[in-house]
Amino acid sequence: MTDQPGPAQPPQRGRGTGRAEFRAQVQSTKADIERQVQATKAQLDATNERIEARTGRNLILATLIGLVLGGAMLVSLIFIKELFMIVAFVVVGFTAFELAEALRRGGRKVPRIPVLASAVAVVPAAFYWGAGGQWLATLGGILLITLWRLAMLAFPRHRAPRSVVLADIGGGFLIQVYVVFLASFAVLLVTQEGGQWWTLAFLLLVISADTAAYAAGLSFGKHRMVPSISPKKTWEGFAGAAIVCVVVGILLAIFMLGEPWWFGPIFGVVILITATFGDLAESLIKRDLGIKDMSSWLPGHGGFLDRLDSILPSAAAAYALYLIFA
Repeated sequence: MTDQPGPAQPPQRGRGTGRAEFRAQVQSTKADIERQVQATKAQLDATNERIEARTGRNLILATLIGLVLGGAMLVSLIFIKELFMIVAFVVVGFTAFELAEALRRGGRKVPRIPVLASAVAVVPAAFYWGAGGQWLATLGGILLITLWRLAMLAFPRHRAPRSVVLADIGGGFLIQVYVVFLASFAVLLVTQEGGQWWTLAFLLLVISADTAAYAAGLSFGKHRMVPSISPKKTWEGFAGAAIVCVVVGILLAIFMLGEPWWFGPIFGVVILITATFGDLAESLIKRDLGIKDMSSWLPGHGGFLDRLDSILPSAAAAYALYLIFA
């Protein structure tokens, strides 16, 4: 009796074949992920390019730098007030020096050393000696800048007609009043009882106003506010910022400042007006100097003054509101 052949057995897959298929599957998955990442990156780059073409800013880089600066400011306000003085010391010094450099590029021989020395002196004077120290340091800085520019006339290359020398001194006066004096109100406010929360509140309002005006203007902006000074600022953006500032002002008044709700709209509208005024004032200075940004020290933002333009007059307004209501 002959043996009958049994049923055919399926071929056995070796270990080498299984590993090869697994590696091929991993490589395929990796390629799919890389393609998705590249496609997402391309979409983000295209979106950022469209925004940058319209606003002149690298939005992603500007956001990252803004988060770093905002985080440093937040930590200094909440934990140790002396840390805020250090932050203000650095920011005011850089901003004053930056504006002096911009004025010098515009033809004004503003002496940089006394400008920087006067700027950094106001911060501790306001922090430790209050409003009296603030005023004395500011006036002393103006006097120092004036005497320094006059002393420069002893050197032939710094000599100029009287009108030019007076214009140079006026540039130093502008820095002391517009940057140093206004910024020192934030230092004064922080030194008050509960003042750190008022400082944080007005900074949040300024950020809300800028963000809402940017978003509303980008989406709906058609009617220019002051095209000769700031062609990208629109009434639609201002209206959007007003709505947001009123809402944010009410929330801050109730939950952060312990004030009645009706103080919120007052707070929001006042900061909106001062922030808009500060933005337009800096735009006017840049237009007269023929520049787009004060400097390139903060990529995506321009310079320090490009970030502080709305904050400077708002600091003085917030300090006044604190004295009246708090």
